[in-house]
Amino acid sequence: MINGKQRSYLKKMANKLNPLLQIGKDGLSDNFIEQLDKTLEDHELVKINILNNNYMTPKEVANELAEKLNADFVQAIGKKLVLYRPNSEEAVIKLPRA
Repeated sequence: MINGKQRSYLKKMANKLNPLLQIGKDGLSDNFIEQLDKTLEDHELVKINILNNNYMTPKEVANELAEKLNADFVQAIGKKLVLYRPNSEEAVIKLPRA
């Protein structure tokens, strides 16, 4: 679980990122969740774009994905959301201390 200072740090980093994945009309399929799991393992901080034809809000999607993938919800702005999960072997992103 990340604290407020760490969340602010991650938001600043995510500002420069382009979305790596998109959620479309199929929603949160098993294939998408597997792909996101691999992407989180590789990148730790992932920005996701939600297309207009999806029925869920970004916060609903983020909370569900964070729960399923043991990740932290960083932020949702418009139709974009950001998730963070440290690499299981060695974290690439060094978070500030609490």
